[in-house]
Amino acid sequence: MLKQLKKNPIPVIVGAGLCAFLAGAMVSAPQLGKSLGQWLKYGNDKTEQISETSKAKSAVYPLVSKSLPERAAKLAEIAENSRSLDRERARYLLASDYIERTQGKKALVLLQGLEKEYPILAPYILLKQAQAQDLLGEDGKASDLRQKVLKQYPKTAAAVKAIYLIAQPKQQDIAIAQFPTHPLTWEIIRKRLDENPKQPQLQLKLAQYAADQPGTVGVLDDLAKESTLKPEDWEIIGTAYWTNNQFEKAAKAYAKAPKTPRSLYRAGRGLQVAGKERDKAIATYKQLVQQFPEAPESGTAILRLAEMAKTRKDALPYLDQAIAKFPNVASQAVVEKAKIYQNLKDNKSAAQAWQLLIGKYANSDEAAEYRWKIAQEKANAKDYIGAWQWAEPIPTQNPTSILAPRAGFWVGKWATQLGKQQEAKTAYEYVISQFPYSYYAWRSAAVLGLNVGNFNNLRQMQPEVVPPQRPVPPAGSETFKELYLLGQDRDAWLQWETEFVNKDQPTVAEQFTEGLMQLARGENKLGIDTISKLEDREIPEEKAEYQTLSQQITYWQARYPFPYVQEIEKWSKERQINPLLVTALIRQESRFEANAKSVANAMGLMQVLPSTAQWIAPQIKVDSKTLKLEDPNDNIMLGTWYLDHTHQQYSNNSLLAIASYNAGPGNVAKWLQTLPTQDPDEFVEKIPFDETRNYVRQVLGNYWNYLRLYNPEISALVAQYSSEHPKLPSK
Repeated sequence: MLKQLKKNPIPVIVGAGLCAFLAGAMVSAPQLGKSLGQWLKYGNDKTEQISETSKAKSAVYPLVSKSLPERAAKLAEIAENSRSLDRERARYLLASDYIERTQGKKALVLLQGLEKEYPILAPYILLKQAQAQDLLGEDGKASDLRQKVLKQYPKTAAAVKAIYLIAQPKQQDIAIAQFPTHPLTWEIIRKRLDENPKQPQLQLKLAQYAADQPGTVGVLDDLAKESTLKPEDWEIIGTAYWTNNQFEKAAKAYAKAPKTPRSLYRAGRGLQVAGKERDKAIATYKQLVQQFPEAPESGTAILRLAEMAKTRKDALPYLDQAIAKFPNVASQAVVEKAKIYQNLKDNKSAAQAWQLLIGKYANSDEAAEYRWKIAQEKANAKDYIGAWQWAEPIPTQNPTSILAPRAGFWVGKWATQLGKQQEAKTAYEYVISQFPYSYYAWRSAAVLGLNVGNFNNLRQMQPEVVPPQRPVPPAGSETFKELYLLGQDRDAWLQWETEFVNKDQPTVAEQFTEGLMQLARGENKLGIDTISKLEDREIPEEKAEYQTLSQQITYWQARYPFPYVQEIEKWSKERQINPLLVTALIRQESRFEANAKSVANAMGLMQVLPSTAQWIAPQIKVDSKTLKLEDPNDNIMLGTWYLDHTHQQYSNNSLLAIASYNAGPGNVAKWLQTLPTQDPDEFVEKIPFDETRNYVRQVLGNYWNYLRLYNPEISALVAQYSSEHPKLPSK
């Protein structure tokens, strides 16, 4: 969150440590003569470089990101001269542009007969013709064209659009019965409910197929009052409440649903989260374990029973049961068991539990967390040999842990402290190779002296950027994919929602496609979250699918999208700030949600406080009354000015500037006086505010990802590291 600078100047701190810090310098290593450790082989996975292989083959698709005036001439040329499918694509896209500009006659010329030459979009072409006729005042011809869609393409998603526009009740009944997943069907249902709210079957349709849409919770509340609902109806209602984070209401609904592992677990968990009816929650968990003793949900339920035990000692039998019967939660149970023994001062039993964790469950995230905790304790005591030994297994035994790249990087730092320069270099290369998406891959690349920017010079860099092109979605029909790739986002969304019936348990391909569609619609935060959550898959087959997907640059570009490019470029140039750093900060602050608003009233893309905007306005000769913080241009104008200001306060050191953007200059001044400044990496680790420490790593990690994903030089370099370093050196 952007804080207003205080008028009091920041005290000047003089000393070699701070000078080295502001220069981004690394400490020199003492010489110790003992060789340590050996990692396993590098993997052979290689993230795809920026190349044509990640793009759909078409001369038209790259024009989608251009504005209407920018692409008109090129589309006209392709429409007239091309002999491939691109001719039809260009005609359709150019006609759509003409319709956007209310030039119906020009659109009709291009659309005439196109449905026969471009059959994959035939019903949508007829709908475009109808739209053009509407613009010309030819209502009868428009209606005839929509009726033609119903007659010739009755089973397509486009038919629902025709039904919606024709607005005849009998045809609307068909949409409700045959296309309940279509967003326009939801609109038809909502209109009917506005006229007559007491229609539980229509309410159930919305609960089942539109649970994530605005206004659904109110529909559910009305529906839950019905006395004629069946158990399977309550399952639908419970799932819809759960989707909307209404956990207590979900629990009550699931209690009336058919008894399944999921419904019983959610019934118990909903009550537990709500903090109500504790005994009922416990009874529900016990019922789950008794009726479905082999279900994975039962293992989680046993952990919940341990949480809710009257005393920590009473939790031990539950934890033993989880360890004995449920491998999916055993490592969590071992950790809880160790902590209980520590609280009971039974150090021997606690030590046995920790040993079990790093022995039998060495590959678990919990084992990684424990190893890292000990490694940090050793490092704080200046025992770099011990720190190295404890951290060394994490990158190879726990490669999916969030701690893996961090541990790998610090093994390199500790190797440097021990005078092991070659081992340090190898560790940094390993991090770049295996964890190229991480903040620590950037730190590794910077320490190795690669041209990726460092804390002290990142602000001034102006890296080349290759604009992204939409990837081919891995799920959905060819019609949907064509609409999406042509940037016909409204129709693509209607088509996709109609096809996407598996929302409760989507496949990896479906979830990624859903995220792409959300991004295309400008739902940037939702899209990023949807795509990022793919890494949480636990079923082995789905984890493998995610790993395959995550090796493609298209996945990471979707996770790090690039909206508001023009505004970012404009104001980054004005402030002479690296545009990728601005993009990185926006992603962290708001996930590119222009209307984002924090609890502290910070607003917009760069989360500018109204008071800060008023303070900045006279300094840039702007009337504060004319500023709109929800407007991307105004917000980025103000946010980049402030980011420039924080950089000026700290000799263009981006670490301190970003920390100040989040925590304020007063806190940064205090930290510069109290924290180690010889090594900036140690400074980051010691920042006392969890939020700011994570914020710095996340913003600079974002910067690194934008650099490696959109800059050809660094993209190729990262791919080279992945392929040219097969294994680490022996002891």
